[in-house]
Amino acid sequence: MKFAKIPMATINRLSIYMRTLQDLLEEDEDVISSELLAKRCGVNPAQIRKDLAYFGEFGVRGVGYRVNELTNQIKEILGLNRPWNLAMVGLGNLGSALIRHANFAKHGYIFRAAFDMDQQKVGKVLPNGIAINHVDELEEIVKEREIHMGIIATPASAAQAVANQMVLGGINGILNFAPVQIQVPDCCHVENMDFTIKLDAIAYHLSFGS
Repeated sequence: MKFAKIPMATINRLSIYMRTLQDLLEEDEDVISSELLAKRCGVNPAQIRKDLAYFGEFGVRGVGYRVNELTNQIKEILGLNRPWNLAMVGLGNLGSALIRHANFAKHGYIFRAAFDMDQQKVGKVLPNGIAINHVDELEEIVKEREIHMGIIATPASAAQAVANQMVLGGINGILNFAPVQIQVPDCCHVENMDFTIKLDAIAYHLSFGS
C-alpha cells in the first residue's frame, strides 16, 4: 500500500491512535466516537479525521469507529500487518535494556540477532535465547536471518561503521541511539533517537515556552 507524501507528524499520530485502539480492544470496546478517541489520544477530533483522510474514508457518521476494524486498517497503513525482524548492535546498558523490552515483540518487532565488539560479551546467550555475535559477522548474519531493521546502541565513534555494515547486509531501516548523525544511502531510512536533543527541547520549553 502506497500513498502520497504524508507528514511525519501524521505517521507518528497514527501510531498513537493504533496503540490507543489496542488498549480499547483489551477493554472489550467495540465502537468509539472520534471525540472519545481524540480525548484518549490527546488530540482534537478534527485532527484524527484529517490524519485518516489521507488514506481513505473511515468510521460511520453518527456512530464512530469500529475499534477492531480501524486497528487493522491502521496496521496495514503502517506496514504492521506482518512481523519485522530486528538486529541490535551494542549490548551495553541501553542495548541490553532495549532487547529485553517486551513491547517490541508485542507490536511485531522481533529480535533475531545481537552484536557487540566486546569479546567478553560475544557468545553469551541473552534471556530471549539469542547469542551475541561479534560485530564483524553482522553483514553475513543479517542476510542469513533476513533482518529488516537494525538498532544502533553503540558509542558515537562506532555508529557510522555499524551503519555501513547494516546497509551492506541489506538493512534499509535503522533506529540510531548513538549521539551522532549517521550517513546512509537514499534507499535507507534512519530515525535518530538522541536523548540530549529531546532534553534540550524540554529545557527550552521550560525556560521560554508558554
